[in-house]
Amino acid sequence: MASGADAPLPRDARDLAAPLGPVVGMVGAGQLARMTQQAAIALGVELRVLANARDESAARVVADVRLGDHRDLADLRAFAKGCDVITFDHEHVPTEHIRALEAAGLPVRPGADALVHAQDKLAMRRRLSDLGVPCPAWAPVDSLAAVEAFAEEHGWPVVLKAVRGGYDGKGVWVCADAEEAGEVLATGTAVLAEAFVPFEREVAVLVARSPHGQGVSYPVVETVQRDGICVEVLAPAPGIDPEHAANAQRVALTVARELGVTGLLAVEMFQLADGSVVVNELAMRPHNSGHWTIEGSRTSQFEQHLRAILDLPLGSPEMTAPVVVMANVLGGSDPDVFSRYEHVMAHDPRVKVHFYGKRVRPGRKIGHVTAVGTDLEEVRARARHAAVYLATGEYV
Repeated sequence: MASGADAPLPRDARDLAAPLGPVVGMVGAGQLARMTQQAAIALGVELRVLANARDESAARVVADVRLGDHRDLADLRAFAKGCDVITFDHEHVPTEHIRALEAAGLPVRPGADALVHAQDKLAMRRRLSDLGVPCPAWAPVDSLAAVEAFAEEHGWPVVLKAVRGGYDGKGVWVCADAEEAGEVLATGTAVLAEAFVPFEREVAVLVARSPHGQGVSYPVVETVQRDGICVEVLAPAPGIDPEHAANAQRVALTVARELGVTGLLAVEMFQLADGSVVVNELAMRPHNSGHWTIEGSRTSQFEQHLRAILDLPLGSPEMTAPVVVMANVLGGSDPDVFSRYEHVMAHDPRVKVHFYGKRVRPGRKIGHVTAVGTDLEEVRARARHAAVYLATGEYV
Protein backbone atom coordinates (compact mmCIF):
# COMPACT_ATOMS: atom_id res chain seq x y z
CA MET A 1 0.00 0.00 0.00
CA ALA A 2 1.42 3.43 -1.01
CA SER A 3 2.03 6.01 1.69
CA GLY A 4 3.46 9.50 2.17
CA ALA A 5 4.85 11.08 -1.01
CA ASP A 6 4.03 7.92 -2.97
CA ALA A 7 0.33 7.92 -2.09
CA PRO A 8 -1.93 8.81 -5.02
CA LEU A 9 -3.74 12.14 -4.71
CA PRO A 10 -7.48 11.94 -4.23
CA ARG A 11 -9.46 13.01 -7.28
CA ASP A 12 -10.41 16.44 -5.95
CA ALA A 13 -6.80 17.19 -4.99
CA ARG A 14 -5.56 16.30 -8.47
CA ASP A 15 -8.14 18.66 -9.97
CA LEU A 16 -6.78 21.50 -7.82
CA ALA A 17 -3.08 20.80 -8.48
CA ALA A 18 -1.14 23.85 -9.64
CA PRO A 19 -0.70 23.95 -13.45
CA LEU A 20 2.80 23.35 -14.81
CA GLY A 21 2.40 25.58 -17.86
CA PRO A 22 0.11 28.27 -19.26
CA VAL A 23 -3.60 27.49 -19.03
CA VAL A 24 -5.58 28.00 -22.24
CA GLY A 25 -9.34 27.96 -21.89
CA MET A 26 -11.11 26.89 -25.08
CA VAL A 27 -14.83 27.58 -25.22
CA GLY A 28 -16.36 24.58 -26.94
CA ALA A 29 -15.50 20.89 -26.83
CA GLY A 30 -15.79 19.74 -30.42
CA GLN A 31 -13.19 18.09 -32.62
CA LEU A 32 -11.17 21.28 -32.96
CA ALA A 33 -10.62 21.40 -29.19
CA ARG A 34 -9.89 17.66 -29.24
CA MET A 35 -7.10 18.10 -31.80
CA THR A 36 -5.83 21.20 -30.01
CA GLN A 37 -5.24 19.01 -26.97
CA GLN A 38 -2.71 16.94 -28.93
CA ALA A 39 -0.70 20.07 -29.70
CA ALA A 40 -1.08 21.38 -26.15
CA ILE A 41 0.50 18.25 -24.68
CA ALA A 42 3.70 18.70 -26.69
CA LEU A 43 3.92 22.42 -25.88
CA GLY A 44 3.37 21.92 -22.15
CA VAL A 45 0.16 23.93 -22.34
CA GLU A 46 -2.70 22.94 -20.06
CA LEU A 47 -5.93 23.01 -22.02
CA ARG A 48 -9.27 23.59 -20.32
CA VAL A 49 -12.50 23.19 -22.29
CA LEU A 50 -16.03 24.43 -21.69
CA ALA A 51 -18.35 21.60 -22.68
CA ASN A 52 -22.10 21.20 -22.74
CA ALA A 53 -21.82 17.52 -21.78
CA ARG A 54 -19.21 14.96 -20.70
CA ASP A 55 -19.58 12.94 -23.90
CA GLU A 56 -18.55 15.74 -26.26
CA SER A 57 -15.57 15.14 -28.52
CA ALA A 58 -12.88 17.02 -26.56
CA ALA A 59 -14.43 16.27 -23.16
CA ARG A 60 -13.55 12.62 -23.75
CA VAL A 61 -9.80 13.33 -23.87
CA VAL A 62 -9.11 16.60 -22.00
CA ALA A 63 -8.42 16.34 -18.26
CA ASP A 64 -9.76 19.79 -17.31
CA VAL A 65 -13.38 19.85 -18.46
CA ARG A 66 -15.84 22.39 -17.13
CA LEU A 67 -19.52 21.93 -17.86
CA GLY A 68 -21.48 25.04 -18.77
CA ASP A 69 -23.38 27.00 -21.38
CA HIS A 70 -21.35 29.24 -23.73
CA ARG A 71 -24.40 31.52 -23.93
CA ASP A 72 -24.38 32.15 -20.15
CA LEU A 73 -22.06 34.93 -18.99
CA ALA A 74 -21.84 33.55 -15.45
CA ASP A 75 -20.68 30.19 -16.81
CA LEU A 76 -18.11 31.94 -18.99
CA ARG A 77 -16.78 33.99 -16.08
CA ALA A 78 -16.42 30.89 -13.90
CA PHE A 79 -14.73 29.00 -16.72
CA ALA A 80 -12.24 31.81 -17.40
CA LYS A 81 -11.05 32.05 -13.79
CA GLY A 82 -7.42 30.97 -13.64
CA CYS A 83 -6.90 30.90 -17.43
CA ASP A 84 -3.99 32.75 -19.03
CA VAL A 85 -5.95 33.22 -22.25
CA ILE A 86 -9.43 32.39 -23.57
CA THR A 87 -10.08 31.17 -27.11
CA PHE A 88 -12.80 29.34 -29.05
CA ASP A 89 -13.50 26.27 -31.13
CA HIS A 90 -16.69 27.85 -32.53
CA GLU A 91 -18.14 31.32 -33.17
CA HIS A 92 -21.37 31.01 -31.20
CA VAL A 93 -20.48 32.85 -27.97
CA PRO A 94 -22.56 36.05 -27.84
CA THR A 95 -20.46 39.05 -28.80
CA GLU A 96 -21.61 41.04 -25.77
CA HIS A 97 -20.37 38.25 -23.46
CA ILE A 98 -16.92 38.36 -25.05
CA ARG A 99 -16.84 42.14 -24.53
CA ALA A 100 -17.78 41.63 -20.87
CA LEU A 101 -14.89 39.19 -20.39
CA GLU A 102 -12.49 41.65 -22.00
CA ALA A 103 -13.82 44.49 -19.85
CA ALA A 104 -13.00 42.37 -16.80
CA GLY A 105 -9.36 42.26 -17.93
CA LEU A 106 -9.36 38.74 -19.32
CA PRO A 107 -7.20 38.11 -22.42
CA VAL A 108 -9.62 36.83 -25.07
CA ARG A 109 -8.11 35.87 -28.45
CA PRO A 110 -9.46 36.63 -30.90
CA GLY A 111 -11.18 39.56 -29.22
CA ALA A 112 -14.76 40.64 -29.77
CA ASP A 113 -13.88 43.40 -32.24
CA ALA A 114 -12.25 40.83 -34.51
CA LEU A 115 -14.48 37.80 -33.91
CA VAL A 116 -17.69 39.67 -34.70
CA HIS A 117 -16.62 39.57 -38.37
CA ALA A 118 -16.76 35.76 -38.27
CA GLN A 119 -20.03 35.79 -36.32
CA ASP A 120 -21.99 38.39 -38.29
CA LYS A 121 -21.87 38.24 -42.09
CA LEU A 122 -23.22 41.76 -42.49
CA ALA A 123 -20.46 43.11 -40.26
CA MET A 124 -17.94 41.09 -42.27
CA ARG A 125 -19.14 42.33 -45.67
CA ARG A 126 -19.27 45.96 -44.54
CA ARG A 127 -15.76 45.89 -43.10
CA LEU A 128 -14.16 43.97 -45.96
CA SER A 129 -15.80 46.26 -48.49
CA ASP A 130 -14.50 49.31 -46.61
CA LEU A 131 -11.01 47.78 -46.77
CA GLY A 132 -11.26 47.17 -50.51
CA VAL A 133 -11.02 43.40 -50.09
CA PRO A 134 -12.57 41.65 -53.12
CA CYS A 135 -16.04 40.33 -52.25
CA PRO A 136 -19.17 39.29 -54.17
CA ALA A 137 -21.72 42.04 -54.74
CA TRP A 138 -23.95 42.08 -51.66
CA ALA A 139 -26.73 43.98 -49.91
CA PRO A 140 -28.73 43.77 -46.69
CA VAL A 141 -32.28 42.65 -47.47
CA ASP A 142 -35.36 42.49 -45.25
CA SER A 143 -38.14 41.91 -47.77
CA LEU A 144 -38.87 40.09 -51.01
CA ALA A 145 -39.00 43.44 -52.78
CA ALA A 146 -35.43 44.13 -51.66
CA VAL A 147 -34.29 40.73 -52.95
CA GLU A 148 -36.03 41.31 -56.28
CA ALA A 149 -34.39 44.73 -56.59
CA PHE A 150 -31.00 43.12 -55.92
CA ALA A 151 -31.70 40.44 -58.55
CA GLU A 152 -32.72 43.09 -61.05
CA GLU A 153 -29.24 44.57 -60.76
CA HIS A 154 -27.17 41.39 -60.36
CA GLY A 155 -29.34 38.64 -61.85
CA TRP A 156 -30.70 35.33 -60.63
CA PRO A 157 -29.77 33.10 -58.90
CA VAL A 158 -29.37 35.15 -55.72
CA VAL A 159 -27.51 33.70 -52.73
CA LEU A 160 -29.23 34.39 -49.42
CA LYS A 161 -27.12 33.89 -46.29
CA ALA A 162 -28.13 33.85 -42.66
CA VAL A 163 -26.50 36.83 -40.98
CA ARG A 164 -25.60 34.68 -37.97
CA GLY A 165 -25.31 30.99 -37.17
CA GLY A 166 -24.65 29.33 -40.52
CA TYR A 167 -22.02 26.59 -41.00
CA ASP A 168 -21.30 23.59 -43.29
CA GLY A 169 -23.73 24.84 -45.91
CA LYS A 170 -26.48 25.48 -43.37
CA GLY A 171 -27.83 29.01 -43.56
CA VAL A 172 -26.99 29.39 -47.25
CA TRP A 173 -29.69 29.27 -49.94
CA VAL A 174 -29.10 29.60 -53.68
CA CYS A 175 -32.43 30.95 -54.90
CA ALA A 176 -33.28 30.58 -58.57
CA ASP A 177 -36.23 32.95 -58.46
CA ALA A 178 -38.45 35.12 -56.27
CA GLU A 179 -40.57 32.17 -55.18
CA GLU A 180 -37.59 30.37 -53.66
CA ALA A 181 -36.37 33.59 -52.05
CA GLY A 182 -39.82 34.13 -50.55
CA GLU A 183 -39.69 30.69 -48.94
CA VAL A 184 -36.40 31.58 -47.22
CA LEU A 185 -37.67 34.95 -46.01
CA ALA A 186 -40.82 33.29 -44.66
CA THR A 187 -38.68 31.44 -42.09
CA GLY A 188 -37.98 34.76 -40.39
CA THR A 189 -34.20 34.29 -40.62
CA ALA A 190 -32.24 37.53 -40.92
CA VAL A 191 -30.37 37.29 -44.23
CA LEU A 192 -28.25 39.25 -46.66
CA ALA A 193 -28.16 38.85 -50.43
CA GLU A 194 -25.06 38.09 -52.46
CA ALA A 195 -24.56 37.79 -56.19
CA PHE A 196 -23.91 34.27 -57.40
CA VAL A 197 -20.20 33.95 -58.25
CA PRO A 198 -19.36 31.80 -61.32
CA PHE A 199 -16.15 30.52 -59.76
CA GLU A 200 -13.69 27.99 -61.12
CA ARG A 201 -13.00 26.39 -57.74
CA GLU A 202 -13.02 27.07 -54.01
CA VAL A 203 -9.73 27.74 -52.26
CA ALA A 204 -8.72 28.67 -48.73
CA VAL A 205 -5.82 30.40 -47.05
CA LEU A 206 -4.96 29.76 -43.42
CA VAL A 207 -2.93 32.45 -41.68
CA ALA A 208 -1.86 33.06 -38.10
CA ARG A 209 -1.21 36.35 -36.33
CA SER A 210 0.12 36.98 -32.84
CA PRO A 211 -0.73 39.91 -30.52
CA HIS A 212 2.55 41.66 -31.30
CA GLY A 213 1.84 41.43 -35.03
CA GLN A 214 3.88 38.50 -36.35
CA GLY A 215 2.04 36.75 -39.16
CA VAL A 216 2.55 33.62 -41.27
CA SER A 217 0.58 32.07 -44.10
CA TYR A 218 0.15 28.43 -45.03
CA PRO A 219 0.02 27.48 -48.74
CA VAL A 220 -3.20 28.11 -50.64
CA VAL A 221 -5.31 24.93 -50.70
CA GLU A 222 -8.22 23.77 -52.81
CA THR A 223 -11.33 22.73 -50.88
CA VAL A 224 -13.63 20.27 -52.61
CA GLN A 225 -17.24 20.71 -51.54
CA ARG A 226 -20.25 18.41 -51.82
CA ASP A 227 -23.72 19.45 -50.60
CA GLY A 228 -22.16 22.36 -48.74
CA ILE A 229 -19.71 20.14 -46.85
CA CYS A 230 -15.97 20.02 -47.44
CA VAL A 231 -15.02 16.47 -48.48
CA GLU A 232 -11.38 16.96 -49.54
CA VAL A 233 -8.56 19.45 -49.14
CA LEU A 234 -5.71 19.44 -51.66
CA ALA A 235 -2.46 21.10 -50.58
CA PRO A 236 -1.15 23.05 -52.31
CA ALA A 237 -4.03 24.01 -54.63
CA PRO A 238 -3.20 22.08 -57.82
CA GLY A 239 -1.80 24.13 -60.67
CA ILE A 240 -2.21 27.49 -58.98
CA ASP A 241 -0.11 30.25 -60.51
CA PRO A 242 2.51 31.45 -58.00
CA GLU A 243 1.44 35.08 -58.45
CA HIS A 244 -2.22 34.20 -57.86
CA ALA A 245 -1.24 32.18 -54.78
CA ALA A 246 0.83 35.07 -53.41
CA ASN A 247 -2.07 37.46 -54.00
CA ALA A 248 -4.50 35.18 -52.12
CA GLN A 249 -2.05 34.98 -49.21
CA ARG A 250 -1.66 38.77 -49.21
CA VAL A 251 -5.44 39.16 -49.06
CA ALA A 252 -5.67 36.79 -46.08
CA LEU A 253 -2.81 38.45 -44.18
CA THR A 254 -4.31 41.88 -44.87
CA VAL A 255 -7.67 40.76 -43.47
CA ALA A 256 -5.95 39.36 -40.36
CA ARG A 257 -4.02 42.58 -39.78
CA GLU A 258 -6.85 45.01 -40.46
CA LEU A 259 -9.39 43.12 -38.36
CA GLY A 260 -6.92 42.70 -35.50
CA VAL A 261 -7.09 38.91 -35.50
CA THR A 262 -5.03 37.03 -32.92
CA GLY A 263 -4.73 33.31 -33.50
CA LEU A 264 -5.72 31.53 -36.67
CA LEU A 265 -7.79 32.98 -39.48
CA ALA A 266 -9.18 30.80 -42.27
CA VAL A 267 -10.22 32.78 -45.34
CA GLU A 268 -12.43 30.81 -47.72
CA MET A 269 -12.35 32.18 -51.26
CA PHE A 270 -13.76 31.70 -54.73
CA GLN A 271 -11.12 31.59 -57.45
CA LEU A 272 -12.34 33.06 -60.74
CA ALA A 273 -11.42 32.11 -64.30
CA ASP A 274 -8.70 34.78 -64.45
CA GLY A 275 -7.07 33.43 -61.28
CA SER A 276 -8.21 36.27 -59.02
CA VAL A 277 -10.10 35.59 -55.80
CA VAL A 278 -13.08 36.95 -53.92
CA VAL A 279 -13.59 36.32 -50.21
CA ASN A 280 -16.49 34.05 -49.30
CA GLU A 281 -16.28 33.31 -45.55
CA LEU A 282 -14.06 33.87 -42.51
CA ALA A 283 -13.35 31.63 -39.51
CA MET A 284 -11.14 32.73 -36.60
CA ARG A 285 -10.07 29.38 -35.17
CA PRO A 286 -8.57 26.12 -36.41
CA HIS A 287 -10.48 25.10 -39.51
CA ASN A 288 -11.35 22.03 -41.55
CA SER A 289 -9.27 23.40 -44.43
CA GLY A 290 -6.20 23.15 -42.19
CA HIS A 291 -6.47 19.61 -40.80
CA TRP A 292 -3.91 18.47 -43.37
CA THR A 293 -1.25 20.42 -41.45
CA ILE A 294 -1.04 17.82 -38.67
CA GLU A 295 1.06 15.55 -40.89
CA GLY A 296 1.57 17.88 -43.84
CA SER A 297 3.23 20.92 -42.24
CA ARG A 298 6.17 21.54 -39.94
CA THR A 299 3.73 23.26 -37.59
CA SER A 300 0.14 22.05 -37.36
CA GLN A 301 -2.64 24.63 -37.33
CA PHE A 302 -3.46 23.57 -33.76
CA GLU A 303 0.08 24.21 -32.49
CA GLN A 304 0.15 27.46 -34.47
CA HIS A 305 -3.08 28.67 -32.89
CA LEU A 306 -1.69 28.02 -29.40
CA ARG A 307 1.58 29.76 -30.25
CA ALA A 308 -0.29 32.75 -31.64
CA ILE A 309 -2.72 33.30 -28.78
CA LEU A 310 0.07 32.88 -26.22
CA ASP A 311 2.17 35.42 -28.18
CA LEU A 312 4.97 32.90 -28.77
CA PRO A 313 7.11 32.98 -31.92
CA LEU A 314 5.11 31.38 -34.72
CA GLY A 315 6.16 28.07 -36.25
CA SER A 316 7.14 27.27 -39.81
CA PRO A 317 4.20 26.60 -42.18
CA GLU A 318 6.52 24.71 -44.57
CA MET A 319 5.01 21.55 -46.06
CA THR A 320 6.54 18.17 -45.20
CA ALA A 321 5.85 16.72 -48.67
CA PRO A 322 5.13 18.11 -52.14
CA VAL A 323 1.48 16.94 -52.01
CA VAL A 324 -0.88 16.48 -49.07
CA VAL A 325 -4.52 15.42 -49.31
CA MET A 326 -7.00 15.40 -46.43
CA ALA A 327 -10.32 13.60 -46.87
CA ASN A 328 -13.15 13.92 -44.38
CA VAL A 329 -14.76 10.74 -43.07
CA LEU A 330 -18.51 11.27 -43.21
CA GLY A 331 -20.79 8.99 -41.23
CA GLY A 332 -22.76 6.37 -43.12
CA SER A 333 -25.48 3.91 -42.17
CA ASP A 334 -23.10 1.52 -40.34
CA PRO A 335 -21.75 2.93 -37.05
CA ASP A 336 -19.08 0.24 -36.62
CA VAL A 337 -16.16 2.21 -38.11
CA PHE A 338 -13.56 0.50 -35.93
CA SER A 339 -14.14 -2.88 -37.54
CA ARG A 340 -12.78 -1.37 -40.74
CA TYR A 341 -9.52 -0.11 -39.26
CA GLU A 342 -7.68 -3.32 -40.10
CA HIS A 343 -8.28 -3.05 -43.83
CA VAL A 344 -7.27 0.62 -44.01
CA MET A 345 -4.10 0.12 -41.97
CA ALA A 346 -3.06 -2.98 -43.88
CA HIS A 347 -3.93 -1.53 -47.29
CA ASP A 348 -1.92 1.66 -46.77
CA PRO A 349 0.28 1.85 -43.66
CA ARG A 350 1.26 5.43 -44.60
CA VAL A 351 -2.23 6.93 -44.35
CA LYS A 352 -3.05 8.69 -41.07
CA VAL A 353 -6.49 8.32 -39.48
CA HIS A 354 -8.03 10.81 -37.05
CA PHE A 355 -11.36 10.12 -35.36
CA TYR A 356 -13.28 12.73 -33.41
CA GLY A 357 -14.96 10.67 -30.71
CA LYS A 358 -18.38 11.37 -32.19
CA ARG A 359 -21.31 9.02 -32.61
CA VAL A 360 -21.93 8.13 -36.23
CA ARG A 361 -24.76 9.84 -38.06
CA PRO A 362 -25.21 9.86 -41.84
CA GLY A 363 -23.36 12.83 -43.33
CA ARG A 364 -21.73 13.87 -40.03
CA LYS A 365 -17.99 14.58 -39.94
CA ILE A 366 -16.67 11.84 -37.69
CA GLY A 367 -13.00 12.02 -38.63
CA HIS A 368 -10.52 12.58 -41.41
CA VAL A 369 -7.62 10.84 -43.10
CA THR A 370 -4.43 12.37 -44.48
CA ALA A 371 -2.05 11.07 -47.13
CA VAL A 372 1.21 12.63 -48.28
CA GLY A 373 3.40 12.01 -51.31
CA THR A 374 4.64 13.41 -54.58
CA ASP A 375 1.92 12.60 -57.12
CA LEU A 376 -1.44 14.33 -56.67
CA GLU A 377 -3.65 11.68 -58.25
CA GLU A 378 -1.95 8.84 -56.37
CA VAL A 379 -2.11 10.64 -53.02
CA ARG A 380 -5.70 11.71 -53.61
CA ALA A 381 -6.76 8.17 -54.46
CA ARG A 382 -5.16 6.83 -51.28
CA ALA A 383 -6.89 9.38 -49.06
CA ARG A 384 -10.25 8.92 -50.78
CA HIS A 385 -10.08 5.13 -50.55
CA ALA A 386 -9.37 5.22 -46.82
CA ALA A 387 -12.09 7.78 -46.05
CA VAL A 388 -14.80 6.05 -48.04
CA TYR A 389 -13.94 2.58 -46.78
CA LEU A 390 -13.94 3.71 -43.14
CA ALA A 391 -17.34 5.33 -43.61
CA THR A 392 -19.07 2.68 -45.73
CA GLY A 393 -16.94 -0.45 -46.13
CA GLU A 394 -17.01 0.10 -49.89
CA TYR A 395 -14.09 0.38 -52.31
CA VAL A 396 -13.49 3.38 -54.56
